[in-house]
Amino acid sequence: MRREIQIIHHRLEIPHFPDLLIVSIACDACGYRHTDTIIPEEGEPARWTVRVEEPADLSIRVVRSMTGTITIPELGLAVEPGTACEGFVTNIEGVLSRFEGAVESALAHAESEDERAAALRVQERIARAREAAFPFTVVLEDPAGNSALVSEKAEKTRLERTT
Repeated sequence: MRREIQIIHHRLEIPHFPDLLIVSIACDACGYRHTDTIIPEEGEPARWTVRVEEPADLSIRVVRSMTGTITIPELGLAVEPGTACEGFVTNIEGVLSRFEGAVESALAHAESEDERAAALRVQERIARAREAAFPFTVVLEDPAGNSALVSEKAEKTRLERTT
């Protein structure tokens, strides 16, 4: 029996930001699933910065394109574009949750007590950040200009275009 792959796409409009195209691909026969966020046009290279100081700041919307890099310097965490990179729309709490998942994976594959202890320390710091127990900074850089932190608190800095 032959089955077709289901492809669903949805255009999302966010004020003061280029339109987004959310694409979801699913195959019921084999279980394959893939979701991506695509920004059809290229903008100006930009760095977005926001200081998280209270629990409400965890709700700040994060739009990361496939070319965006997110860093949280106080936690020593970064997510950079790679070959299997997907764009996404979430909030700061969701970004912390993604980092938490990566640390859990590192913890499960730790080869020494030192690696395990380091991962546990990072895990604890992320848990405290998810409660806004201390102020921290979220930086989102995108050379294609298609990522953003959507908040009045967020500061946008134009970056020089690299060739």
